[in-house]
Amino acid sequence: MKTRWLERSAPYLIIVAFFLVWEIVCVVFSIKEFILPRPTVILASVFKYHDALAFHSLHTLFTTAVGFVAAVVGGIFLGVLVGSSRLLYVGLYPMLIGFNSVPKVAIVPILVIWVGIGTVPAIITAFITSFFPVTVNVATGLATLEPELEDVLRTLGATKMEILRKVGIPRTLPYLFASLKVVITLAFVGSVISETIASNEGIGYLILTASARFDVPLVFAALLLVSVMGIGMYAIFAAIETRTTGWATQRVNGTT
Repeated sequence: MKTRWLERSAPYLIIVAFFLVWEIVCVVFSIKEFILPRPTVILASVFKYHDALAFHSLHTLFTTAVGFVAAVVGGIFLGVLVGSSRLLYVGLYPMLIGFNSVPKVAIVPILVIWVGIGTVPAIITAFITSFFPVTVNVATGLATLEPELEDVLRTLGATKMEILRKVGIPRTLPYLFASLKVVITLAFVGSVISETIASNEGIGYLILTASARFDVPLVFAALLLVSVMGIGMYAIFAAIETRTTGWATQRVNGTT
């Protein structure tokens, strides 16, 4: 009972300790606010600019969510195709790796030329940032299905589609949720990067304008909100993962 309480409390205790040490270090070494503001100053900035922070946070959340959903749908579809076919797996994998190796920040100026500034480049950046991990994880989950298991199922009269639907896709769920928990944070990164370059709304734009006038507490307040949104989305998918793939996460959750 005590161990379980410590496990549940550990993240909150560590966060509190982190901000407490941060506050003490800034006070003891007299670090100026425009270099590294104290957590209490950042919190005061959150209350002072709560309207602007709420507006830009909602915009970033919207662009991230749209790009993320599109990446999940497209990634699952392509991942199933690639994972189901050895030929596609071998043929498309190098191209996917090459596409993912391109720095996403370098794509944003091209998107501006194509679609202009605003919401669309942020959505597309969130999409391309999230697409590759989903595709690869789904394809890997399907491609690693044991040939012996497939042979047994075919012997029992199962068709290739039935094997895919009843065995292959359920097998990929742990891979999928592992990617989703990482990808949702990457989607926020993609949106914010685009907003700093090609938008007049969103957290990225707010960070850019605040840093231009050396309002570092507001910059940190905006970064803090992005972190909170990322943690919240991660927790949602972790909860869904526990409910849908509990059989694959028993050891992680400490159950038998």
